[in-house]
Formats: sequence, structure tokens, C-alpha cells
Amino acid sequence: MTLTLDAPVATDLDVTYDALRDRLTGAVHTPGEAGYDALVTPWNLAVPMRPAAVVDARTAEDVVAAVRFAGAHGLTAGVQATGHGAESSLAGHLLIATKGLDECTVHPEGWARVGAGVKWLRLVQAAAPYGLAGVNGSTTDVSIVGYTTGGGVGPMARTFGINADRVRAFEVVTGDGEFRRVTPTEYPDLFFALRGGKGAAGIVTALEFDLVRMPTFYGGAIYFDGADAATVVDRWRDWADALPEQATTSFVVFQLPPLPEVPPPLAGRTTLGVRMVWTGDPAEGERLLDQIRAVAPVILDDAMLRPYTEIDHVHADPVDPMPVTDPAILLHGFPAEAAERLFAVAGPGSGSPQLMVEVRHLGGAYAREGAHPTAFDHRAARFSVLAVGMAADPRALPHAAELFATLADWDTGGVWPNFGIPHDGPSARRCYSEATLARLAEIVATYDPLGVLQAGHYTRALD
Repeated sequence: MTLTLDAPVATDLDVTYDALRDRLTGAVHTPGEAGYDALVTPWNLAVPMRPAAVVDARTAEDVVAAVRFAGAHGLTAGVQATGHGAESSLAGHLLIATKGLDECTVHPEGWARVGAGVKWLRLVQAAAPYGLAGVNGSTTDVSIVGYTTGGGVGPMARTFGINADRVRAFEVVTGDGEFRRVTPTEYPDLFFALRGGKGAAGIVTALEFDLVRMPTFYGGAIYFDGADAATVVDRWRDWADALPEQATTSFVVFQLPPLPEVPPPLAGRTTLGVRMVWTGDPAEGERLLDQIRAVAPVILDDAMLRPYTEIDHVHADPVDPMPVTDPAILLHGFPAEAAERLFAVAGPGSGSPQLMVEVRHLGGAYAREGAHPTAFDHRAARFSVLAVGMAADPRALPHAAELFATLADWDTGGVWPNFGIPHDGPSARRCYSEATLARLAEIVATYDPLGVLQAGHYTRALD
């Protein structure tokens, strides 16, 4: 039986899960049962995930059993690890929670193996004694697998590129219920699809990837009063373009509430943060960042030589779950006119409802293709723009759309799969080129002919 594309995500299906429970090391929970809410609730509390049941997978064999059960009963299967990047329609009928796949092994010669539920923080801490680090994201609170299957763009992107290019092997359960080990030579089509294609081609249970030698870094963030934001960013644009590849930088316009966890210099006002990770000689990194420090008075300086375990100081992303809106776009340029337009809509005195508006500088190793082709299509982008607001504020999404419209002259039309989760035709076309979509559709049809995996349904919505 082939599943229909618009199969409803329902909580009242006439399905008995006893046969599945008997096959699992983990457990099955349905709405109202203890354990259900903890497994289905994502990090973004504004995104409801209400599958008919959730499987608390503890082994790869549990994932196999769940996918086969879904296929045999005409259900779709979704997947969630830490719950970052959630999309309601991807829950499917049977959500497979992989946070219990917690293997984490660091090999001192420079690579790691992790289960699908492992967050970057655990890997960072495990790798530090060997002077190693992963090419992690802006926060170590996200899962390594979810980050990497979406490409994996982090605060060292200009130096080391994307984490998808560092993958050695995946272990994955495809929609036909088969467990496969995927490498550049074993199932090379899946190796392409799993690096950038999110979960469309399979549910990853384990990942092996190369690390980098990085015991310390120079960097963090320096903050300015909002009144100086435009002046600082005007200097930042040329400065960022002139930086060598040992530097990755971004800026963020903050409007943070006066809460105890917010540093007093940033609370209850508009501020600008300039972030940098420098992977070269610390003295040179300090000299380069001093060029930005000299532009205007610094109200908080959090940049210094740090052990790599303090990488979260750079972006200072929140860890606790919250309900937010977080749309994003990619730009092919960010000239003075673009900066002026951004500040007119989202700068001091603009009435912006956003908690933060971030612009990341790209290029360098990010722009270069890796040794093996991937489904990540945005190497030519020069900047990313992210707007984060509170979901309860009805102004947040319309304002973000207004902001992005003002930047339309430089908009590539694309978005990173991790920042704009592909789940239907329009979202898929923003994430991927037509050629990549065609290849993904072919791969999904090969390994999931019945359409069991909910994450692959966007490949069937492209006609």
C-alpha cells in the first residue's frame, strides 16, 4: 500500500501498538501516557508535535522495528532527537525519538562516533582532553546528527567549512525498514542525500566524522550601545571581507528583556554584538578584533583566548526551551545600502519586535565543495540573516517578512535546511536547487517506495 501525501497527523488512529512494544528495547507512548509529552515536545515550544504515538528508541534495532511497523500499518514515521528545528507536519503518525541513542566515542587520532541523540556539548567535552573539537553549531545544545544532516554551518565555517563535509559514515534506517551503513563508497547516493537533505532519505542512528585540532580559540563577542550600531556595522562590513579564513564573524542586533539571566549592560535596551572566532595566533586575532573595538565605546567585552569548551560564549544562544519565530534568508551581498535598510526596519528606534536580528559572514572554506558531493546547495551565499521573535507577539512574523522584503535586492531565494526545514514544495524549493531536488526525489523513491518517512514527503510534492 502506498501512503497518500496528505496522510493526516492524528492522535486517534485505530492502531494497537502491543506488537511493536514486544519488539522494542525502548517503549511506546500514546497521548495521555507518562513519557509522551517529554518525548514529543520540541525545543521551540511554539511548534506543536502531536503524533498518534511516540517510540522511545534505545537501539538501532528499535528504529528498524518502528519503521517496519509504520510501513505495515499504513502509518508515516517522523523522527526527533533534541527537538531543535521542529516542524509540526514532520511528526508523522509515529514519531521516533532518537534522544536515547547516546553513544559517544572520541578517537584520539581525530574522529568521533556518536549516536543520534548526542548533543554537541557532550562531544565538545569528550574531545577537549585530546585537544580536539568538532565543527559544531552556534550552540552546543543541538544534536550533532540533526545539525549535520542539514549541512552544519557553525562559528568556524570560514575556516573549516560545513560539518557535512567531514562525515566518514552514517548508520541509517531507510523507509523500507532496512538498516544500512553508508559511506562514500557504500550507498553513495544515500551519502549524498544524508548530507544536506535532512531526514528525507532515512533515520540516522549513528554518525562518524572527522574532528579538528582546536584546544583553544581566540574570540567571543563584543557589545556596543544601539546608538553606535550603524557606525560599527559600517566598519564591520569591510573588516569582515578583509579577514583571512582563520576568522568567522557575525553581528547581532539584540533587544533583550531585563531578566536576571541577561547581562545588565544588555538588558532592556537595544545593543549590537560583534562575534568572532579566530583559529590562528591569538595575538593576531586580538589585533584584528581591536580594529572593531576602536570604532565605538564597548559596553561589554567577552572576547579573549578561551578553551574550546567555552565556544558557546561566541553566540550566547539560549538553552532553555521557549516559543519563538525564527525565519531566515541568505544574501549574495551586504553592501552599505543593505545595512541601511536593515537598520531602518530592525535597528534602534525602528519599533522592531524581534529579540534579535543576526547577520553571519560566509565565504572561505564554507564556499568550497568538499571531497564528495552533497545535497547542501548554498555555497555561493555570502551572508545569512536570521530574525528571532517571541511567538506570542503577532508582530514578529509580519515584521520579519518586512525586513526580508527590504533586503530582496540581495536575497538568493534560498535558506539553509536547518533554518528553513523542508517539509512541502515551497520550503523544499528554498532549500534546494531543482537538480538537487530531482536527485533527492529519486533517492527517496528508491529507499522509501511506500513513503513511510514523513520527512521525505516534500520530494513527492514537486509536480
